[in-house]
Amino acid sequence: MLRAILPLALFLAGCAVPARAPHGGGIVSTNPCADAILLELVPPGRIAAISHYSQDPGATSIPLDVARRFATTTGTAEEVIALHPDLVVTSSFTPASTRNAYARAGLKTLLLDSPVTIAASKAQIGQVAGAVGAADRGRALNARIDRAVAGATVGAAATRPAALLFIAGNLVNGSGTLLDELLVRAGFRDAAADYGLAFTGTLPIETIAARPPRVILTPGPSRSASLRARVLARTGAGTVEAAFPRTLVNCGGPTIIPAITRLAAIRRGLGS
Repeated sequence: MLRAILPLALFLAGCAVPARAPHGGGIVSTNPCADAILLELVPPGRIAAISHYSQDPGATSIPLDVARRFATTTGTAEEVIALHPDLVVTSSFTPASTRNAYARAGLKTLLLDSPVTIAASKAQIGQVAGAVGAADRGRALNARIDRAVAGATVGAAATRPAALLFIAGNLVNGSGTLLDELLVRAGFRDAAADYGLAFTGTLPIETIAARPPRVILTPGPSRSASLRARVLARTGAGTVEAAFPRTLVNCGGPTIIPAITRLAAIRRGLGS
């Protein structure tokens, strides 16, 4: 989903669950964002294996109980080739040596990047849908995204409260990302620029306390979040903290729908 966020998710992800015995055919995905798209486009029986990141709470964009119904791979060439898939959906972060091994094995591959806009994310859905013969489902999914975005979009003339969206710990989403666009569409101003932060990076509590935003979006309870809340409370800034689950951060695609819906609900809760 996101150029700056996905490498972090890949780095932080834990141990893999080994794939089941190969049965031949089907689709193998080594990209957790592709996993979420494929689940919207094809029957589960067509999916031979998904990325092990989709079974990691810090990297997944799909419910863990759903992810655990599927075999997984760590994305190594040996694992994937052993499954004899009809299609491998992988990411631009896949090493060239692994992609070359797929090619030598005669596997059909679809290489996906990390979209940083809604339009690019919709285009990627169309790309995957075309590759798996599900063009109609792809168009239907994109129509659902359009409706969710339209329902959440706030006019340019509206007051836009400054918001910081934390991914984990002190890691903040910045400009030039899909989340940045979703924040703006939902009526916020991404406050990361106030601190000189582009794309994604860390912000210490002291920096935030010196210029508190109107809203802080956090993935859930943590030591950093608790300390930040206590420090900001002492400033008297009245910063509102709202939950924005980590599962809404990692990818675009179908995740755009619950992500922008959640952002719009938070924005409405602030009033004018």
